[in-house]
Amino acid sequence: MHIRKIHPWTKNYAKAVQIQRELSNALILKKDHGKICTVAGADVSYDKYSDLVFAAVIVFRCNKNLEKIEEATAIEKAMFPYIPGLLSFREAPVLLKSFKKLKTAPDIILFDGQGIAHPRFLGLASHLGLILDKPAIGCAKSCLVGEYSAVENAVGAYSNLIYKDKMVGVALRTKLNTNPIFVSVGHKTSLSFATQFVLKVCRGYRITEPVRQAHLLVNKLRVQNIKKTQRISSIT
Repeated sequence: MHIRKIHPWTKNYAKAVQIQRELSNALILKKDHGKICTVAGADVSYDKYSDLVFAAVIVFRCNKNLEKIEEATAIEKAMFPYIPGLLSFREAPVLLKSFKKLKTAPDIILFDGQGIAHPRFLGLASHLGLILDKPAIGCAKSCLVGEYSAVENAVGAYSNLIYKDKMVGVALRTKLNTNPIFVSVGHKTSLSFATQFVLKVCRGYRITEPVRQAHLLVNKLRVQNIKKTQRISSIT
């Protein structure tokens, strides 16, 4: 995949905030794509015993079975501290390392994170949507900013997520008797399309199947790496 170099990666808090504010003005918050034939799910995992960050991306065909086409993983040392609202500066580099390995460029990407439902309207899905120049959707498991009303206990029910008098996403019920997920536009898509698409690629779980599969893969990678490190330590 082609990766745009639109800014340098910084370790400075103030500079990172400035970059987010500037990039948020470049987002396309409407449907700006044709037919969606392939979708990628992306997720990140941390090793609590070290400063390593793990990433996984899986590309699927958008059919009934969500046929897997390709997957890629990466491991990298975290270069930015864990600061809510600035996680893309910690997670994006290793995710981009995974995306760079893909031979198939997905038509749309789902991230386990926020789109514009973010203090500066530039969460992980928006940030990487811009860098990859791809339609992207944020599918977060928790609410970072904004207020919403109770969501009816029915699959497909949702409540508008409002932040600073703007509609930045929806709290969407994807499974009965579970908490909603928080869907927001990342880049080059509309909220109505994003909501419909997220429901389309759910397969009986709370989170979308592409993100769920990426989550399983990245955690497997992390566990394997920990076991490998432990074996080496025991030998030495």
